[in-house]
Amino acid sequence: MRWWSVANFVSNAGTWMQLTVQNLLVLQITGSAAATGLSMSVQAAPALLMSVLGGAAVDRWPRKLTAAVSQAALAVIAFTTATLVALDRLDMTTLMVLAAVTGTVATVDNPACALLGNDLVPAEDVPSAIGVGALVFNAGRLAGAALAGATVGFLGTAAAYFANGFSFLFVTAVIPFLRPAAGAVRQVTGRAARRPASDMSVREGLAFFARRPRLLALAGVTGISAVFGRNYGLTLAVLVTGPLAGGAGAFGTVSTVLAAGGIVGAVLGARLRRPSVRLVGALAATGALLQIVAGLSPSLAVLLVLVLPMAVVESVSDTAGTAVLQTDPPAHLRGRVLGVWGSVGTLWSLGGPPALGLLMELAGPRGALITGGVVIAASIASGHLLHRRATLATSVTLPSKDTVPQPTLQTAA
Repeated sequence: MRWWSVANFVSNAGTWMQLTVQNLLVLQITGSAAATGLSMSVQAAPALLMSVLGGAAVDRWPRKLTAAVSQAALAVIAFTTATLVALDRLDMTTLMVLAAVTGTVATVDNPACALLGNDLVPAEDVPSAIGVGALVFNAGRLAGAALAGATVGFLGTAAAYFANGFSFLFVTAVIPFLRPAAGAVRQVTGRAARRPASDMSVREGLAFFARRPRLLALAGVTGISAVFGRNYGLTLAVLVTGPLAGGAGAFGTVSTVLAAGGIVGAVLGARLRRPSVRLVGALAATGALLQIVAGLSPSLAVLLVLVLPMAVVESVSDTAGTAVLQTDPPAHLRGRVLGVWGSVGTLWSLGGPPALGLLMELAGPRGALITGGVVIAASIASGHLLHRRATLATSVTLPSKDTVPQPTLQTAA
């Protein structure tokens, strides 16, 4: 698990370095901010359509082999892009094609790597392993963004892509040496995993997700939070540079506090032993209330005080939700459930920012933060009340033990 965490840190740093440089590269090629957004959408779009297929592949194939091959494929794409940049042969069409191929490979790589990390630790430590993964992700994001500027400044744009390619190769080299700890849940593949075709289909994963109230509730909480909150890079940027009359440096400070809160939240999330959808909902509602107060901030100093707990709550909520998502389904279905989640999450990530941008156009940054927080908190509270009412109604309609004839009990048993 230590080796896997180191490998993931290196890979995340390389990925964020490339993502940072890629946006600058698109601007250099086209001079268009819209084209930059389009390149990001093209890379994310395959997950909307193909994540369920990628999840099914992860359930069918050996996890280590799948992760190693997908990481090697991503390395090839990064080296190809680096070579084209170095030779000044990269145009917008080629960049879009490479982004689409990267997104397609990621539909297999993301669930494979997520579940591979869980396979290395005892079952009771999976929530902690997910928390460690969140911590590594946030640390890698900070390191990658910081290294991107230095790498481009001293070595050029192509160097960032070469560095990302080597980071993928490092992960590929580490995977064959990973060994699960005692008590870890082992993936069953090959002849031992022979099931009827219907039991390994994409449809079974979709049906399980649709029939599972916990997962549907988790999707609802996460979805409404993703659309009306969480996009703090957008809402807080407009709030700081607009009503609070701050500059780019002020927003940089806010971003730093958000990143620090994410790391603190990941550390706290790693201590969770029994995460639940109820905990995710409670944390999301708390974050919504903090968001409302942030929308009312009279000064940058007050906003900075609120930003840290907002980021901590969001990070712990994400860790708890991921733990539920990866431990609730049976082991043979987890790849497909993650695939369904990838498609749903991509829909939120593509639709959320435009919807939030429209809300800011209509209500301003303060109004968007306050309205979004109210919608999130009210939706979660309403869902909780409906769930309680349904639970009480079910308990009232169930026959008591004394009123049912004994033969009926025996037959039912």
